Amino acid sequence: MPEQSDDYRVVVFGAAGVGKSSLVLRFFRGTFRETYIPTIEDTYRQVIGCDRSICTLHVTDPAGSHQFPAMRRLSIAKGHAFILVYSVTSRQSMEDLQPIFEQICQLKEDVQAIPIMLVGNKSDESQRELEASEGQALASRWKCSFMETSAKMNYNVQELFQELLNLEKRRTVYLQLDGKRSKQQQQQQKEKLQGKCSVM
Repeated sequence: MPEQSDDYRVVVFGAAGVGKSSLVLRFFRGTFRETYIPTIEDTYRQVIGCDRSICTLHVTDPAGSHQFPAMRRLSIAKGHAFILVYSVTSRQSMEDLQPIFEQICQLKEDVQAIPIMLVGNKSDESQRELEASEGQALASRWKCSFMETSAKMNYNVQELFQELLNLEKRRTVYLQLDGKRSKQQQQQQKEKLQGKCSVM
């Protein structure tokens, strides 16, 4: 389990070409790139709220191929949360996530305490091989959360990262939008504090 620090590390996994980099770029920079450029490894940073202070959200976008198993293992070991991306246009891209999920389970002691989002990207495409119900079914099996997104149309991108942070149970982390938390985040903070008080 990574030690709690001023960092909050999110790792984005998925096969080449599913749109991992597009999702991350859309979230951090609000841009979308039409051409596909393979990623070696990129890390993006943003200041976010963390408990009653601030911390740095690190989002690592590793290589889409499985050429670097040692790097993948290190990314999982250091990660606090994971986004597993497939393309709704490729059944194979969903199947490619199975060994990654298994490795997360293997390296993390309590996988139920780790925020994991299964993401079906390219939901704007008409040539689907996978319906949303299939992604939901896999997420239910893995006991993780599920969302469909479109980096191209900017659909559910901000919501994806917010929902991932909402899943964090070990501390309160939230995107700082104009320095204000949403009512949902404030309610979650209140519930966590009440939970701590009742345990003490």
